[in-house]
Amino acid sequence: MAFFSKLKDRLFKSSSKLEDGLDAIVADGEKDAAPAEEVRRPDPEPQAVAGEEPVATGSVSEEPTAASEPAKAEKPGLLGRLMGRSGTSAPRRVLDDDMLEQLEELLIASDMGVDTALRVTANMAEGRFGKRLSTQEIKELLSAEIARVMEPVATPLPIYAKRPQVVLVVGVNGSGKTTTIGKLASQFKAAGKNVVIAAGDTFRAAAVEQLQVWGDRAGVPVLTAPEGSDPASLAFDAMTKAEAEGADLLLIDTAGRLQNRADLMEELAKIVRVIRKKDESAPHNTLLVLDATTGQNALSQVETFQKLADVSGLVMTKLDGTAKGGVLVALADKFGLPIHAIGVGEQIDDLAPFDPEEFAAALTGLDRS
Repeated sequence: MAFFSKLKDRLFKSSSKLEDGLDAIVADGEKDAAPAEEVRRPDPEPQAVAGEEPVATGSVSEEPTAASEPAKAEKPGLLGRLMGRSGTSAPRRVLDDDMLEQLEELLIASDMGVDTALRVTANMAEGRFGKRLSTQEIKELLSAEIARVMEPVATPLPIYAKRPQVVLVVGVNGSGKTTTIGKLASQFKAAGKNVVIAAGDTFRAAAVEQLQVWGDRAGVPVLTAPEGSDPASLAFDAMTKAEAEGADLLLIDTAGRLQNRADLMEELAKIVRVIRKKDESAPHNTLLVLDATTGQNALSQVETFQKLADVSGLVMTKLDGTAKGGVLVALADKFGLPIHAIGVGEQIDDLAPFDPEEFAAALTGLDRS
């Protein structure tokens, strides 16, 4: 639960936005419905019956009787209903077409995408259309539906008997590949695995230095090559050395590349071809690292990298730097690729296996304590 607390805190912007939006949606519906509920037919005046004395209304005491007190207490006014009956009930709204449209717009604004937002709200409404729901009930429904969408893709990075297991890490510039590799190497080393890192971003000295810092911290060797060297050759040499040393895992960093640059993407395809000359089953995992702050652009990144590098799983970073976490739901819904881990910071324990229920609760602001 420690990581959930951290995730919830750092997704505060996102959950607060959703929570505030849900509050507003329910309040709007309650405000519109309340006046209609307040109107009621006045009691008829007592009529005199032939042969009987008329009832003297003026002689009735203005003081309420003890028997009438409970009935009076059961009928709060408009303000009482808006604030909750006797302070114990939350405002509620009928789940109708207008409310569904507002929910869809709110989810689309959180980067969930049109198709996914429509699917999520339709499933929320099934069997509940026409019922009055509170904000808390809607949050619970939304959280459960998001978790249901993401449950099939919540898969830790698989560890195979194959040695070395080659893990190729790809992504665009600034997505957090190098940091992710360092965290994974440190975590696997702590779990007793023999890990080797290949600094395949040979064009950026800072990336190599960053990996070396992580390697020193974790006690993991980092294989490098002179700046500007062919990254495919480095990957081949790293596989040879990792095999000779009996390594369990070889993590290969790659240079950041834009998905619309054909030359850079061809270079990545070359790395894959050269790796397969050494082991035709490699790379055994191809991790695409995505930056959560890129929003819907992450969808096009997945499509492009899948074609060239046969992506086997995703890692989502920088969830602490965005007010919109819904793109991860859209990715799960559209591609169904395993989500191995998510990151919410720079520390080693800020990368953790993906838990759909914790993520859904943090995204919607649902309290799981």
